[in-house]
Amino acid sequence: MTTNSPSEKRLEELREQAWKDGVVTGRGVDIAGGPIPRKPGYYGEPVVRPPVWTWEIPVYFFVGGLAGMSAVIGSAALAFHHVELGRAAMWLAAAGAILSPILLIMDLGRPRLFINMLRVFKHQSAMSMGVWILVMFSASVFPGLIALELHTLHLFTGAMDELLGIAAGLLIIGSALFGMLLATYTGVLVGATAIPAWFLHRVLLPIHFGIAGLGSAAALLELLGHRIAPLNAIGFFAAVVESALLVWLTMDKHGAADRAIHEHSSGWLIRIGEILSGPLALVLRFFGLVPLAAISFLFGSLVSRFGWIAVGKVSGSDPEAVFAAER
Repeated sequence: MTTNSPSEKRLEELREQAWKDGVVTGRGVDIAGGPIPRKPGYYGEPVVRPPVWTWEIPVYFFVGGLAGMSAVIGSAALAFHHVELGRAAMWLAAAGAILSPILLIMDLGRPRLFINMLRVFKHQSAMSMGVWILVMFSASVFPGLIALELHTLHLFTGAMDELLGIAAGLLIIGSALFGMLLATYTGVLVGATAIPAWFLHRVLLPIHFGIAGLGSAAALLELLGHRIAPLNAIGFFAAVVESALLVWLTMDKHGAADRAIHEHSSGWLIRIGEILSGPLALVLRFFGLVPLAAISFLFGSLVSRFGWIAVGKVSGSDPEAVFAAER
């Protein structure tokens, strides 16, 4: 049967009538709610399974990104002899390393399920890699922080103190490397799915999540009293990039494929988050209102995480978006 056959033309007419009126009348097709669905998909059902994540996952994305980039800032601060800033950043990283698995376990429901994920290592699975990245990050952060505190307090002398300093440096560098991966892998995780709005922005998401984590870490350190020029520069950089990403998201439209970002309330969450962490934070920082800029960036980063999860649920439930993304 060719696409131009009378049967195909008649079928298209019946589909159009079904979409328009909800009921197809005529010989052999006069059953209301019959076999021709009102919407694209499998009899009106979603083609792909929408994410079922609850509030724990967007909070985990936020906390994990902040913790990972705190380790990066801490490593850089110690390298340039900003010891107090480095210690504070590593304490934030350690706090995030404690909260992150708790949030994941809360989402999974049982601790045993989290432990089971460590039984295998699948390099092709973003979720498996993410769990191992979190474990390696924690394994670097905690002994690194302990070694740093012991070395800073000079509880030991001589060769022992030197060994503690070397161990602290190596472990903190390791935590920074795994911290960058922890802050960005979540963007890879959501992008490597069949959810249209996520998949279409798979290149953008790791950059967005990483920059948001970096800006959030700098913002929280500023709120804790570390008001130094390098943190302010990081704040400016993060706000500029987030502003550029907001412009890009506004311009880069894919029609029905990613209308969850542009036409739904889920998209408004992303835009509100990006405005708070981008243009508003930039303006506040430009006028020297650093604490307000830091609060704006933190809140915007958290809101945008909830926005991306909401977008995934809307986009995954929209069969037309799935079909449009495949064209």
